[in-house]
Formats: sequence, structure tokens, C-alpha cells
Amino acid sequence: MERMATKGQEMKASIKHDDWLNQQLQDADFAAEYLNAASEDDDPKTYLTALRKVVEARSGMTSIAEKTQLSRETLYRTLSSRGNPTIKTLTAVLKATGLRFGVTPH
Repeated sequence: MERMATKGQEMKASIKHDDWLNQQLQDADFAAEYLNAASEDDDPKTYLTALRKVVEARSGMTSIAEKTQLSRETLYRTLSSRGNPTIKTLTAVLKATGLRFGVTPH
């Protein structure tokens, strides 16, 4: 990791968590695992928040809205903590980000 000198002290350069996460979510395998982990939570808000981060990192809300033929406002509302998307909408959003649903035994 690159080092920077600050006020006579040497410290490691750091990357903000959100920036790091956005970089990691560019990888489809990481994004899929991220969403799978979020789906383990009993609160659906967790999954919607994770999906929103994936959308923002992989394509952006405007691009996904166009690909899914939803308005940007509808997409924001759908992926909000109060959203209640249909399976059709979730499938369209995932497809637009290059991902898809999968089911595994637990």
C-alpha cells in the first residue's frame, strides 16, 4: 500500500469503504456473493439496500432504469428501504446488471 507523509508522520494511504465496495462490485462473482449474503438476512430491506449498491456500482440508476423500462424515480422507490418490488422487477433489474436469481439448498 502506498505511504504518505503527513505532519512528519508516515501513514498508510487508505481508500474509503464505499469506494472499495464500488470497485469490488464491478466483479460479477463478488456482486453475486454480496447479494447472496444480503439475502440471508430476514429483513428484506437488507437485500434491497444491497441491490441498490450493486445497481449504482455496476451501471448506475439511469442506465438500469432505461434497460428495465422503468422511470428512474420508480427504480429509486423500488430499491428504497420501503420498496416492495415484484419478482418481475427484481429479475429485470438483476438481468440489467448482468446477474440472475439462483436457488440453492440450505
